[in-house]
Amino acid sequence: MPHTVRRLAAIDLGTNSFHLVIADVESNGKFTLLTKDKEVVRLGESMNEMKHLSSPAIIRALEALRRFQQLAQSMDAPVRAIATSAVREALNRDSFLELVREELGVDIEVVSGFEEARLIYLGVMQALPVYKKSVLLVDIGGGSTEFLVGREGHVQYVNSLKIGAVRLTRRFFSGGTIKPRQVEECRRHLAGALDPIVRAVQNYPFELAVGSSGTILNTASMILAAQGMDIDDDPLSMTIQRKDLSSIIDTVLSARTLAQRKTISGIDPGRADIIVAGILILEQVFAQLKLKEMTTSVYALREGILLDTVHKLAGEERLVAHLTDIRRASIYHLAESCHYEPYHAATVRRLALSLFDQLKSMHKLGNAEREYLEAAAVLHDIGYHISHAQHHKHSYYIIRHSQLLGFTDREIEIIANVARYHRKSHPKSKHENFPKLPERDQETVSALSTMLRIADGLDRRHQDIFSTIRAEHSARIVIIRLYLRRPTDAGIELWGAERRKELFEEFYRLPVRFVLEQD
Repeated sequence: MPHTVRRLAAIDLGTNSFHLVIADVESNGKFTLLTKDKEVVRLGESMNEMKHLSSPAIIRALEALRRFQQLAQSMDAPVRAIATSAVREALNRDSFLELVREELGVDIEVVSGFEEARLIYLGVMQALPVYKKSVLLVDIGGGSTEFLVGREGHVQYVNSLKIGAVRLTRRFFSGGTIKPRQVEECRRHLAGALDPIVRAVQNYPFELAVGSSGTILNTASMILAAQGMDIDDDPLSMTIQRKDLSSIIDTVLSARTLAQRKTISGIDPGRADIIVAGILILEQVFAQLKLKEMTTSVYALREGILLDTVHKLAGEERLVAHLTDIRRASIYHLAESCHYEPYHAATVRRLALSLFDQLKSMHKLGNAEREYLEAAAVLHDIGYHISHAQHHKHSYYIIRHSQLLGFTDREIEIIANVARYHRKSHPKSKHENFPKLPERDQETVSALSTMLRIADGLDRRHQDIFSTIRAEHSARIVIIRLYLRRPTDAGIELWGAERRKELFEEFYRLPVRFVLEQD
């Protein structure tokens, strides 16, 4: 069967640079690069703790995105844009995202550091023959550094630390001349920050260390240049040896001023002001994790975005009626860690998805929203892990602050809100988190919550008494027919569903009637 080929554009909105890649991507993950572009935007400029995107930085971002979008449109390539550390930490991120949406019609997805690492891993697997190996991945960005241990595409460990080349430059090297005292302070800070990674990675033996993104690739270029090799714009993967890294660190640190660093052979001039912080991160990664060498990958986040997009589109074409593997594993791992009740969760999931599928002509939602409902159904009661009282609010908090791989920040927020509203109060503007959602996501949360509430009510005693439900609607009423598995008193379940139908009736402006049937 021939592979499907799609033309796609991926944009990586990093703290230091924005990257664009346009490629023809096959359904098996292989892609042909058509063009790529890079713009040093410095979205994290003037940000110490990444709290606010400045007006000049936003203007630069809009100009870069506009140019990227025009290039993608000229090549008939739909755009998927992913934002990382600078955007996800900024207090004014929502206004920035809305501005980009209004000005350019581009929806930017904000991902967690954990999801960022997973996407980078996808990209790296396209560049290096590491699928069968246990790999430690290190990606040094402008605002954060991602660590991941994976094998055969499965993530075994992932973490994201707020140590990046731009962030540490602002903190330790904001003056004009680098001083030895600043270097030592930065080294001590990094040694402490890396301690959780050192302790965790001991439990995940790896065969190969792989490094990706600007700092590591530019370090490799400087090493090659120091060895007298020609450097082109697209260096191939190479292995950084500890002794070579130590030598180039000495070279970088001996260049105390920006002007001096710009004269180093192989250095990217646009990175000369942040290379000290970046290369110190790499130095401490080698030292603390006792690495002897690291293989570089020329592919990273943007290539991972391409592959992930192909997987998602393929899933939509097959009308996949369940969570994709990576998402499912992440959801059930969280559920199990919170000691959820699997049989009740499975029943609520089945009933909620049945309502979703049968009422599609009413809600007009798609497969992505179906996945959100499925995830929320599995996780809706995990708040019991904290306390029975207000457990729906606890469910929101746990989901919102968990490592759900495969989901963007926006998707996690939607799932958490749907789970939060499976009982008690309806979504309201006075609540803390709901009004922060864009209006379209508020609509999605309300629509999905209507079905989750009814499904949960129909399993009030956690006994899975209904084999099937049939939903039908007209312009005047929605009728939900309930078919019992065996003769039993369904009074409590009917009472539970009646109590939970109010949001549905309010949202769709139609009455709901439950009819008990016998198979």
